[in-house]
Amino acid sequence: MSTTIIVLLILLGLFLLILEFFALPGVTFAGIGGALFIGVGIFMAYKNFGSIGGNITLISTVLLSVFLVVYSLRSGTWKKLMLDSAVEGQVEVKEESAIRTGDEGVAITRLNPVGKAIVNGTTIEAHCPGNFVDANTKLEVTKVFKTYIIVKPKK
Repeated sequence: MSTTIIVLLILLGLFLLILEFFALPGVTFAGIGGALFIGVGIFMAYKNFGSIGGNITLISTVLLSVFLVVYSLRSGTWKKLMLDSAVEGQVEVKEESAIRTGDEGVAITRLNPVGKAIVNGTTIEAHCPGNFVDANTKLEVTKVFKTYIIVKPKK
């Protein structure tokens, strides 16, 4: 009876550790419980069967754990768990000639410090580092990138 309980405790502990490792993110009760079940199983083996039986149980548990890790790495388990898809989206790129440094525009939304502005009839994301600019404030373009511009309030 005690041998069955020891084996079941160790197998349950290994199952919980595998569940923790593959299915549950972070340190959860499954991982802590799995480690406790394995520890209690090994402790019971030492208590019931002495040092020889406990050492055999400890070594077999370590070997079984190593085998399970090696098997999971070689069997492609990691590939089954990982998402293997590519992002096929695009970023809207404004024409490079539409907005130039020094152009003037108006803030559509509050630049806090990022918002929307209209420059030369084009609505674009505007960044105003270090300043908070209210809507309908006149702006001056200081730098142009493909998807956004850097502006400052016009004085």
